[in-house]
Amino acid sequence: MNSEFPALPEWSERIADFLDGRLAPEPARLAATVVLLRESPHGSSSAPEVYLLKRATTMSFAGGRYAFPGGRVDPRDSDASVAWAGPSAGEWGERFGCSAADASALVCAAVREMFEETGVLFAGPSPTTVVESTADDAWEADRRTLETRELSFSELLARRSLVLRTDLLGAWSRWVTPEFEPRRYDTAFFVAALPAGQHARDVSGEADTTVWTPAAQAVADHEAGKGSMLPPTITTLRQVSGYSSAAAALAASSDRDLTPIIAQVEQRSDGSFWLVWPIDMG
Repeated sequence: MNSEFPALPEWSERIADFLDGRLAPEPARLAATVVLLRESPHGSSSAPEVYLLKRATTMSFAGGRYAFPGGRVDPRDSDASVAWAGPSAGEWGERFGCSAADASALVCAAVREMFEETGVLFAGPSPTTVVESTADDAWEADRRTLETRELSFSELLARRSLVLRTDLLGAWSRWVTPEFEPRRYDTAFFVAALPAGQHARDVSGEADTTVWTPAAQAVADHEAGKGSMLPPTITTLRQVSGYSSAAAALAASSDRDLTPIIAQVEQRSDGSFWLVWPIDMG
């Protein structure tokens, strides 16, 4: 089932130019984001909570909106020397329908961005362990070197003798920014559970606020006008709100359809422009 929404008025000129062939689409940059889940502190009968950050209004993309931790791929994220546990880059590539090199970069970008923005790190000293905490001064110094690009993610893992735990991630979806937009991303969405002993915290300076909240509550707040979100974010929240635990959502990821989701733009008989998404967005 398709979902149709009227385009924002400020998009009209770009959309008209795009439909008339006067505007060539910008290339979509690879990006990755992680839907971080934890079990509800109110008991096992409650749905899991999701970690959201409200992006600073100064951010060039999605400023002022609630989103999941994530960002664009750094060229060094495709470093093949990284110690790796879990599905191979080739297997991730088959899931996302891309090359092994691009898949490796997407997975590394997801884990790196999560660490940069929350301090949560999906890596450990062995293929079956994760670091217990990244809250001390030494870890914070390492996190900052990633933010400033003084150190690549693979270099950080090597220096710490850590293995990337790709088995802790689940591929959830893939969204591509509409072709008429000036800033475009081809974003891989992952789901993951908060590792035991670790704590998500606002450390990056890219968010005005952060919150743990049940996915259903985030959806209700958005629908009540209390929290603005882009279509991929609110749609993903609606999807994960149906699972009783973080483990259940992660298990469901193995059967997810990862066909790229991109809106097509149409002009109606009254001259209005509409975005048509190829899924039911609720």
